[in-house]
Order: sequence, then C-alpha cells, then structure tokens
Amino acid sequence: MSDAHTVTTWPNVEGMDALAELALNLHWSWNHASDEIWESLDSELWQRTQNPWLILRTVSKEKIGSLLAAPDFRQRVQDLLLQNHKSADTWFQQKYPDAALSSVAYFSMEFMLTEALPIYSGGLGNVAGDQMKAASDLGVPVVGIGLLYGQGYFRQAFDLDGNQQALYPVNDPGQLPIRPLRQADGEWLRLQIQLPGSKIWIRCWEACVGTTKLYLLDMNDFANTAAQRCITSQLYGGDAEMRLKQELVLGIGGWRLLRALGLQPEVCHLNEGHAAFAVLERARSYMEDHKTSFDLAMTITRAGNLFTTHTAVAAGFDRFDPELMRKYLRHYAEDELGIPMDNLLAMGRQNTGDPLEPFNMAYLAVRGSGQINGVSKLHGQVSRHIFQPLFPRWPEPEIPIGSVTNGIHVPTWDSAEADALWTGLCGKRRWRGDGPQETDIHRTTDEQLWQMRSLERKHLINRVRRRYAHQVASEYVASQDFSNLLDEHVLTVGFARRFATYKRPNLLLHDPERLIRLLCDPQRPVQLILAGKAHPQDFPGQALIKMWNDFIKRPEVKGHIVFLSDYDMQMAQELVQGIDLWINTPRRPWEACGTSGMKVLVNGGLNFSELDGWWAEAYSPLVGWAIGDGQEHGDDPARDALEADAMYTLLEREVVPEFYQRDEHGMPTKWLGRIRESMCQLTPEFSVGRTLRDYTQDHYLPAASGYAQRAAKESALGAELLEWQHTIAQQWSTVRFGAVSVDTHDNLHSFRVEVSPGDLPLDALRVELYADPLREGESAVHAMTACEKGAAKGIATCSARVAASRAASDYTPRIVPYHPSVSVPLETSQILWQR
Repeated sequence: MSDAHTVTTWPNVEGMDALAELALNLHWSWNHASDEIWESLDSELWQRTQNPWLILRTVSKEKIGSLLAAPDFRQRVQDLLLQNHKSADTWFQQKYPDAALSSVAYFSMEFMLTEALPIYSGGLGNVAGDQMKAASDLGVPVVGIGLLYGQGYFRQAFDLDGNQQALYPVNDPGQLPIRPLRQADGEWLRLQIQLPGSKIWIRCWEACVGTTKLYLLDMNDFANTAAQRCITSQLYGGDAEMRLKQELVLGIGGWRLLRALGLQPEVCHLNEGHAAFAVLERARSYMEDHKTSFDLAMTITRAGNLFTTHTAVAAGFDRFDPELMRKYLRHYAEDELGIPMDNLLAMGRQNTGDPLEPFNMAYLAVRGSGQINGVSKLHGQVSRHIFQPLFPRWPEPEIPIGSVTNGIHVPTWDSAEADALWTGLCGKRRWRGDGPQETDIHRTTDEQLWQMRSLERKHLINRVRRRYAHQVASEYVASQDFSNLLDEHVLTVGFARRFATYKRPNLLLHDPERLIRLLCDPQRPVQLILAGKAHPQDFPGQALIKMWNDFIKRPEVKGHIVFLSDYDMQMAQELVQGIDLWINTPRRPWEACGTSGMKVLVNGGLNFSELDGWWAEAYSPLVGWAIGDGQEHGDDPARDALEADAMYTLLEREVVPEFYQRDEHGMPTKWLGRIRESMCQLTPEFSVGRTLRDYTQDHYLPAASGYAQRAAKESALGAELLEWQHTIAQQWSTVRFGAVSVDTHDNLHSFRVEVSPGDLPLDALRVELYADPLREGESAVHAMTACEKGAAKGIATCSARVAASRAASDYTPRIVPYHPSVSVPLETSQILWQR
C-alpha cells in the first residue's frame, strides 16, 4: 500500500506543511478556534464530516494555495499550531515538577476522540478519548495504545418497517486524521507477533491528540493472509477466536510498539480487561532486559500496572476456552515467558487448578495489577462483590478495589453558547487546572441562563430537522417538509444510548397512552428526541428499537417525537447541547457509571435518571430528579412497572409544570435555579479534569514509585518480596491461634490474643480485630499491638483496646500477612480467622 499521506501533489507554497500538521492534530476537535479555517476551505464538507484532513485531501490545490498566499491566513495557522505544542505551565508541571513519571501507557480497545476517527462503539471509548484530551490539557504524560479498525463499529439505518440494519462502510486510512508511524530512516514501523503457524505483521499508526500521542495497530498489511488482515476489521465483531486475536494484538503488540519507540512507561493503565495481555508482555520485556525469571518480573512490574474495570456483571468479562488459549499462547508461555501453559491459564481462573475453567481476562488483569478501580462509587461496591471469589474468606468491603468516578471532557461537549458563558465567568483556562469554583457560576443571572438555553434548544431543533430530512431521504422515502417537526419553545426531553435490555430504554414507553397525553398536552407539551444502537447480535435490543419506531408512526404524536438513526459522536454533541431534560433508565446496579448525563451539565441540561452509576452519588433534589429507591430489585417486571408509573407522575406533577411556570418576565425561575445549582455543583466534579487529577495523584504517581522501588538496585526489593511471598505460601499452614480473652471496663474492651507464628517470623504477620462495618466506609479493623513473647515456646501475646460502643462479641481476631511494601490481599491473600 502506498503512503496514504504523501502530499507531493499539493501546492508547494509557504505554510502547506503547517496546515497539514494542524489538520493532523485532533486538538481541533475541542479547540474550535480553527473551525473558520476548515469552513473557508469547504463549508459543506466541514459541516458533514468535521474532518479537516479529509478536507485537505479533497479540495483543489488551487483553493488551498490561494488561501495560503494570504499572510494573515498563514499567521493564523502558525498561531494555532503553536497552541497544539504548548506544554509549559500545565497543571502537572506546576503540581509535580520533580515527579518520576515520564509516561503512562493507556491501553483501550476503543477511543472516541472525534467522528473523523470512527474507532469506537460507546461508553468505554468515550472515557478513553476524553481522558486522552484531558491528559493534553493538564500535561499528564499519557500515551494511548489502541487498534485501527478497517470498518470500525457498525453504522445504523432503519428499513421502512423501523427495523435496525447494520452497515459496515470502510475506514479509508488516507482520509482519517492519522499518519503511518515511521522509523528514523523513513521506513514504516511494522511489528511481528507469532500466531499459530506463522508470524504476522502489524502496521503502526500515529494520531496526535494535542500534546499527547495515540498509537494505533492494524493487521491490514498485504504481507499477511486474507484471514489475518481481517483481524482488525470490526470492533466487537466476529467470534471468540477473533476477539482473542484482537486482544493479543492490542496487549502484546501494543507493548512491543512502545519498546520499538524507545518508550519505557513506568505505569501501564488497562482500560478494561481487553488489554490484559499487556501485563504479560511487560513482564516478558523486563525478563529480557534484566535476565530475571517470569515470577520476579511480574512481582516488579505488577506494582506499575493499574486495572480499571467498567463491567457491572460478571458475565460481561471476556472468557476464552482453555483449548483456544493453548492454541494461541502455548508458544508464548513456554518459549517467551518460560512458564508452563497451565501457569498462564491459572492467572485467568478463579479455581487455578481447574483445567476446564475458561480463561477470564479480567482475572488476569487483577492478578497482573497493583491497583484496581471501578468507575463510580457504587460500581466500586459492585466490583468488590464481583471479584470477591478471587479473595476467599476476605470480607467484601476489604476486597482491594477502589473507585475513580468517570468524568467528561467539557470542552468537547459544551455548546458555543455555554462556552461563552463559562469563559466570561471563569476564564479560558478553567478546565486546564483545578477547575472553576462554584461561586463563579452562582453569579449567573436568570436572563443569561435562559438566553443560553433558548439558543441551544433552537440550534438543536434546526439540526434535528436537517438530520431527519437526510435520514428519511436515505430510506428512499419521498421528500417531506419537516419545518414543523419539533418546536424550539417546547420542553425537549431526550435520551441516546446503547439499546440493551438492562438499560430499559422502553421504560418511558410502558404506558403509551399516558406518554401520548404528556407529549400532546395543549398547554404544556413535551417533545422527545431519541437515538441509539443495539449490537447486531442483540435481537432483544433491536426489538426495543422497533417498538419505538412503531410508536412514532402513531398520528397523535407526529411532530412531537423523532428517533434519529446512526447515533454517533457528532450527533451526541448536538443532543447534549440542546436537550432540556436527559433521561437514563438502567436497571440498578448494571450501569457502571454512565457519562451521557454528565455531558448535559455544562450546557444547562438537567438529569432525570435511575439512582445508578454516577447519578447515585451526584443526585440531590436541588439539581435534578431521581428514578427508583436506590436499591437493587433484579429484573422484576413489577418493579419496572412501578418505576415507570413514578416517572410519569413526576413528569406530570413536577418536571413539566416547573418548566412552564414563568414569572412576570417570562422566565421559569425555579427551573433556572435548578440549572444553576446543577452547573455549579456537578459540572466541575464530573469533568474528566477531576478524574485525571485523581488518577494522577492517587494511582499514577504511587504506581510509578512502587515500580521504581521494586526495580531499583538490580531488582533487590522485588527479589525480597518474591521470596517473602513464597515463604508465606509455604509456611502459612503452620500459623495458629491460642487463647483469647477480653475484659471490659471504663467503656473499653481490652483484648488479649495468643498467637503461634509457626515457621514464620512474627514481623511477617499482622494480628487484627475485625467487626462487620455498621456503615458504608466505616473502618472495622483494629490492629493489635504490643506483641509479647509468652512463657510457652513459640507463643506471642497481642493486645488491643477498642471503645465499648459495640459488643465485644462483634469482634473476631484474625491474622494476615504483613510486609510494608506488599499490597494485602491483592498480592498475598492468605487470612486466618480465630474460630
């Protein structure tokens, strides 16, 4: 294949290289200062594609040359290019000028950065793309690793009966804002990995995301067989074997790419378990560089690995048949890692000795990481429950999984009107540091807020009309007049999401007649904008789409409701900027976080959602409305009916009346007050800037430090910890409890516990008192101190005093391993309870 980015046919005039570089840096996707440049080159193509690189590849060289001939145009390009490379005075540099963190390798199966680079499906890619942009804004040294899909995720259309159709247009690399990754001599960087029967070639690409880099791998190399070239054709397409091959390319190929580039990241961040093979390849690389065993390499590198899980149900993790694993990884395990294949399989199993248990990628990620987190506070709790089987006999609250709640990249999702309002109140750099203060937005007037919302809604309605007209035309329906579709003055409700049964996208359709009355109320009408896809193999999800499309055909609701096809990032940006009320109806606790509702915050949209994911920690009566009682009820149809009824009632009695209740100036003061509180309290907290600062401070820096300590002095600490772990495993069965006594007086319980450490040194153990927590987050563990050697040989006595606010019988002594540099129970999960 020829280089898709050869520009020799372009005008050889001053500024051409700078213009091409500007188009190839995705900073334009959130810094809209360059929009006028692309608009001037081809207005229609810019509006349709939002892809500057495609525009440069399409418009005539004469037009490009004529614009570049103007000095002021060239100067504007140079100024914008300078912004792309600014890295001084960032939050990270100011906060951590001497940090020993040079690189974080961020692995993800998908990245949602712009519709011009369609290599995403939804939420997981949204999180990855927004965090890459925030890394550029904040100066955090993140490098992204992903896959370049030849067709990406499917595109959606509807047939005349309202059924979803899946389409797979080709992603032409020559029209995507990426370029081949080249070596110093100009040769295209291509890697090789071993698959059964042969080695295969991996092509490497580069995307610039502000000051950060995203490296993409694909298999569409003509040196590969046809079957091999198809490995990276579709995102989440194909069977389990295809998924395994994709994940081998991402994890193993991705880490090898970093080494080929001379990068040595201290931290490896796995965005879901898809990329877990990276922990094996990182260990193999350490083995190669330092001549160590695999076990020692894993002990050292594990400290620098972070696993973020997004899955809220155990069935959602990728699992592979053991024989399939043997087919693709036996050579890698035995010849490159130097371990038996059964040892590798054990890393992905709950029961490490069960030869029939499938290999779980999330289990590999857990066992290969030094830190694990869910993506909301509630999801952290859910994840501790899901992974508890890996830590037998440990209480669920102590399963070593924390949480970092997701956030969204505000400059990507805000409207021009919202950006102007926030800039006037908080300045241009408000999302490039610690974020704006609540008091800034409290200064807004009702007039400012209502003007912003009115303009945003008007723009949305105009865009929806154009989109729907194009949609209907593409379905080969006679042209129609859509000027009366929706009304810019009407309360606009919307949701857009993946259509899956657990998300209950048809909860609002539970009582169609009641919904019709809401939509068609002559005094207080409501209009509804919907969008969303169901996976091509999810037939129940597709049936839910069909139900909505059937409902839309009812003549009573004509003009009040629209279902837009082919939900993508560009459509999402338009919707979240203009929707008044965003609805989300997942079945708790199956929404790990959810970010769609976060995107309306900056634009003055309000949320009406199930108390699940992020909304469970964000909701208060001042900022929006809630569905459900904050409890889990499974998939009980009676509960669904109850919550649907509650939704209708809240809409009828509170939400809709509040929007239409106007003061003497024609403004809904109560509604605007709620918008103000939502913008003040929630927008900074649920921005990705806060998320990335949390990751940096609480995870990246400690991970880098932990890895460096274990690797220092020729792996001295790593070798010590590995020996300690082996000793604990071999001698744990010799540890025993002796007598236990407790006295209570002066409102104190005084415990004395005899311990026999057996063949272990006493300082390798920690004796504790444990009681089940009374409230979430309340510590119920008390270390026992002042260990004394008893009269009997090998016996030590430990003591502790605790407040007598609880019965002494609530407390149980236990013994756990202890080493100041080991994460227990993540790395060593033994525990002994006093019976």
